[in-house]
Amino acid sequence: MSEILLFSYGTLRQPEVQRAIFGRELPGRPDEIIGYELGEVTITDPQVIATSGSAVHPMLVPGTDSAGVPGTVFAVSAAELAAADAYEVSDYKRVLVPLRSGDKAWVYVLASTDSPG
Repeated sequence: MSEILLFSYGTLRQPEVQRAIFGRELPGRPDEIIGYELGEVTITDPQVIATSGSAVHPMLVPGTDSAGVPGTVFAVSAAELAAADAYEVSDYKRVLVPLRSGDKAWVYVLASTDSPG
């Protein structure tokens, strides 16, 4: 089975969110997504707010080619990726992006945009 990489810059890095979504805390390593900048979105889903502890969540929006946002890369199973999809609200979409390390990982970005490049 191939490794699925998931990049997080927000609430999926919180141990309490990981335990609620994946049933465990995920080991990860630092990396950076390129071509995006950090914004915010207000979440209205009460379950997501209860899990994360906040209605305001970070959001990636397309930026310049040199822009970068630090975060954490996690190796997840297909079932865990599906659980992350279920957690993320419709303001987000999952796209495959290059990271500064050269790896490619799935990440959740603003749903109303296309990925840069």
